[in-house]
Amino acid sequence: MTGFATPQDTAARTAAALDAAVEAGRELGLDVGEAEVLYELFSVVVHLAPSPVVARIPVVLPATTTLDSLAARQRDELAVASWLAGRGVPVIEPSPLTPAEPVRRGGFSMTFWAYVEQDRGREPDYAANTESTARLHAALRDYPGELAFLSSAEPEFVTAALAELAGRPDLLAADDLERAVREWEVLEPLVRSREAFEARFPGVDLQPVHGDSPPANIFHGVDGDRYSDFEMVTLGPVEWDLGGLGPLAPAYDEGAREVGIRELDADVLAFVDAVGKLRIIACLTLAPQLPVLADYLTPAVDQWRAGAFAGGVVAG
Repeated sequence: MTGFATPQDTAARTAAALDAAVEAGRELGLDVGEAEVLYELFSVVVHLAPSPVVARIPVVLPATTTLDSLAARQRDELAVASWLAGRGVPVIEPSPLTPAEPVRRGGFSMTFWAYVEQDRGREPDYAANTESTARLHAALRDYPGELAFLSSAEPEFVTAALAELAGRPDLLAADDLERAVREWEVLEPLVRSREAFEARFPGVDLQPVHGDSPPANIFHGVDGDRYSDFEMVTLGPVEWDLGGLGPLAPAYDEGAREVGIRELDADVLAFVDAVGKLRIIACLTLAPQLPVLADYLTPAVDQWRAGAFAGGVVAG
């Protein structure tokens, strides 16, 4: 395999993101003398200590994502999180010590968030988190801002990634790629067009949704649970937030009944599962930037390979 980042490359990228966050924080008037990296994977997350501010700096991005398009997505994230916080929904909110705008430094676009101490003794309860997701959806229904339809599916990225994989048999075998391309031909029209989606799934309402598996993005703080990481917020069916979590559907349905919103639709859930698996295939192209990703994705690719074509979804 060629063109993969070395540990030295990754360390240099993290150091550059840390330096950019410290510089931006200092320019915003923050005390950043004890800044430290809390977490790094797709983003580098920096606590600008001793200030109670966390900077999140995306560092592993598709070639189709520009700093301008990333900043537009970050503005949606900041707006939604601010709106939810203002309505008393427990979220990790934008820092009140900085403008609620993305900041560009050192070739990165970053956002700033209130520091919340994590309860490191708690293990995630995905059934409880899935039930809680229905409460988040109920709150999001009234969000007044405009959001693009299924932007978190990133169709441009999937299309470009499938083309790139044609030249990377080290990442995906040719017969797997041929199947993925045929599946995308079925699914792409439903992802790109709200009208096509609504024709295929009549009566399924759309609303603002988290966009990136909220059951896996509930932060366990010492003062309680908070919804977090709205980086992929979008307009879509609520099923989009439950992709890959079909066995936990009863927990969501119980929560939905409690807050008076609709339960999950099995056909739509099959659709979002199928799209999600193709996004996993597309994410193989990010492995050169993040080599550990290949190991994370292999089980999901094996599951996709063994499953029904396009998840059994047929465009109508």
